[in-house]
Amino acid sequence: MTKHVHRRKAVAAITAGFATIAMGLTYTSAAGAAPAAGSASSAVPANLKLIKTKTSLLGKHYWYQQTFKGLPVVNGYYAQHVDKSGKVVQVADGRDAVPASLDVSAAVPSATATTNANSAVTARAARNRSTGGRNVTPTPAAAQGAAQLAVIGGPDARLVWNVTSRSTEGVTRSLVDAKSGAVVESKVISDNIDGKGSVFDPNPVVTLQNEDLTDQNDKNQDALFLAQKNVILRNLDGSGKLNGSYVNITKAKGGLAQSKTNTFVYQRQNDKFEQVMAYYQVNQTQEYIHSLGFTEVNNESQDFEINTFSGDNSFYDPSVDLITMGEGGVDDAEDAEVIWHEYGHAIQDDVVPGFGESEQAGAIGEGFGDYWAVSMSIPVSKNYDLPCVMDWDATSYTSGPKHCLRRTDTGKTTDDMTGEVHDDGEIWSNALWDIHQALGRNKANKVILQGTFFYAPDTSFADAARVTVQSARLLYGKPAADQVTQAFQARKIL
Repeated sequence: MTKHVHRRKAVAAITAGFATIAMGLTYTSAAGAAPAAGSASSAVPANLKLIKTKTSLLGKHYWYQQTFKGLPVVNGYYAQHVDKSGKVVQVADGRDAVPASLDVSAAVPSATATTNANSAVTARAARNRSTGGRNVTPTPAAAQGAAQLAVIGGPDARLVWNVTSRSTEGVTRSLVDAKSGAVVESKVISDNIDGKGSVFDPNPVVTLQNEDLTDQNDKNQDALFLAQKNVILRNLDGSGKLNGSYVNITKAKGGLAQSKTNTFVYQRQNDKFEQVMAYYQVNQTQEYIHSLGFTEVNNESQDFEINTFSGDNSFYDPSVDLITMGEGGVDDAEDAEVIWHEYGHAIQDDVVPGFGESEQAGAIGEGFGDYWAVSMSIPVSKNYDLPCVMDWDATSYTSGPKHCLRRTDTGKTTDDMTGEVHDDGEIWSNALWDIHQALGRNKANKVILQGTFFYAPDTSFADAARVTVQSARLLYGKPAADQVTQAFQARKIL
């Protein structure tokens, strides 16, 4: 675990006439003398910016950012600790010396600095990610969070771009020389670690290619044990719980899974097994989305409640941005395709606030969720009946011989519309599946996700299809747009 901590430079109890000396530079207050015992908290040196005031049981604590010519000095800080009477009782002086002649005009633009920083972060993340096994998805490229001019003080004082990036390592701060473009420093500043878990991927029916498996009231079974695989749980926040950059298990039957060693290995009879499933499968989804180049498609820690609903249903609640996984029949979170379907709703609600206000928009939501489940299963399903959605969960309520809640290859068209969103969703999912077949997985998903950004909350099939075609044209040209058009025409949407 890597945690960003300011280095301790100088901390002193205040006495009359005391001056703090750090890094070979004597600092005085704006009035010409260091703050003395009994002085007010406003008596602070020049070139400081108050950034936080905290109140404790014993008084107040004022934290300042050191600045130079209006720019922040990296790791330069100053703090005053004041008792209830207003007397300064302690000062922490973490300022760095900066030559007055330092030029603060940048020769390298922020875009170049960001590119250089992200390249360094991506390369390091790829090296650190190797686990000796085959990764399901490629290492996503680092994404920019912010780039700001700053100053490094001390003996190697210089102007830098302070670039914040996100990658599989978490949040990284890179300092890029604003004159040369060289990456001076790159460090992870968030708590972000890997853990170990055991999951179905995507589910036992697909992994074992066995349609005769049954739930048996959540019982451990030798056959199901064979369907489990050990995985790396990336992007954990270091809390010892299944919380991280993209997933937050907020509530679960039997209590939240916890491990001081971040080892979350359970068999499926243990309710904590489903918590691991939700964490792993959603983290995989976000890493894949980032690998496509999208940095703002539900790029947050998605809240989940696991096995807290006794019915055989799972659902996404947009009013509180929460996914609830039910435990009726097969526990829903034992089937990754159920998780991915519900996460599909969260994706669309994040991109288009309030999405699903019309019946056709609702059907698009259901169809996209089914398609997304199928698309996410492709790397791990060995092509086993891919268009079948939720093979394992469906064993509790379908007679077979194939167990599918729905399919993405029904051949339905708008002539078959019933007004029920799940039924009509099969029209939309079939169109998306045809686009996938025509363009390939990654191109199709780039087009489909990009098109979503132009949806209206109450969009129609036809309007959503048109913006998807336009996205294909802009991303890949007329031939791709023609293929997408043909997919929608085959479903009589266009």
